[in-house]
Amino acid sequence: MGRHRSESERADMPEEVTSVDTDEVLEGPFDIEDFDDPADAAVARLDLGSVLIPMPEGGQVQVELNEAGTPSAVWVVTPQGRFTIAAYAAPKSAGLWREVAGELADSLRRDAPKVSIEDGPWGREVVGSAGEGSAVVRFIGVDGYRWMVRCVVNGAFEQIDALSEQARDALADTVVRRGDTPLPVRTPLPVQLPEPMAAQLAAAQQQAAAAQQQQVAAQQQPAPAQQQEPPQPNARRTTSGSAMQQLRTITGG
Repeated sequence: MGRHRSESERADMPEEVTSVDTDEVLEGPFDIEDFDDPADAAVARLDLGSVLIPMPEGGQVQVELNEAGTPSAVWVVTPQGRFTIAAYAAPKSAGLWREVAGELADSLRRDAPKVSIEDGPWGREVVGSAGEGSAVVRFIGVDGYRWMVRCVVNGAFEQIDALSEQARDALADTVVRRGDTPLPVRTPLPVQLPEPMAAQLAAAQQQAAAAQQQQVAAQQQPAPAQQQEPPQPNARRTTSGSAMQQLRTITGG
């Protein structure tokens, strides 16, 4: 984990796999057990429970909620695009990411006009796009001990290279907190927001719910009755003038 493939390993890979242009040797992602003091893992990293990720300069956090209203993904948003890093339960032996990468490539081929598999610092990276001027999605995976971490990169075609480097840098310094709970393979490890962020999200959800209730209440209220103007006299016109003119003529007014 965290090394480039040897020439013999590259020779065994299918021809569809191309190489990413990078000479950097990456040691991470790390396991929380790699730290003598687990508290050190949280220094300069965003603690999301199952993963602790560094934030790039100028990066912001975007939380994606599931139907139950709990966080399902946390995206790091930068001027180049966004990426998310998540961990999954895996066997003790490596190999899950290679299997998942093949499935992702097959799935992308049903939707994306162009799908490729590149050889990155940790192995296979799956890329799907519609060509220049469109959005690009890149999947990067790493096998660890009883966990697999996956990074999803999403950005514009013109920015995807710079964004992918940002994502790889973050992934290389990510820490995985697997826990001891037995879980089926591929089970997503739970995402837990830091307390200040969770409180902010809860307040935003309450405001949104209150606004929705007000909107529903307003729609259920009966519309106010429109005040009708008193009927106006129908001034019939004849060859002798209007009705009022005829009345004035008769009475001498």
